[in-house]
Amino acid sequence: MIKRIVRMKFKPGCESSFIDIFQRSALAIRSFKGCHHVELLNDVNDPLVFTTLSFWESEEALELYRSSELFRSTWAKTKLLFDEKPQANSYSYIEILD
Repeated sequence: MIKRIVRMKFKPGCESSFIDIFQRSALAIRSFKGCHHVELLNDVNDPLVFTTLSFWESEEALELYRSSELFRSTWAKTKLLFDEKPQANSYSYIEILD
């Protein structure tokens, strides 16, 4: 399982445009093969900062999504709204035994 965290800071006034893009894409992303979860978070101290958290079956599944038309079209609209370069990181889960 891969957990993907993408932090994005948007230009002032672009927040609602991004939320609209995300809402229109979220169901398709959640339905994409290999995606187990996707959610949108908003920084409590900076309303211009949003983070997506998604869970993927594998790195291969994430890369299939990243090379899909769904990703390309969504990202093309989203990146026009950025105020800073986004930060994306992928993590693997480490099980901690009690």
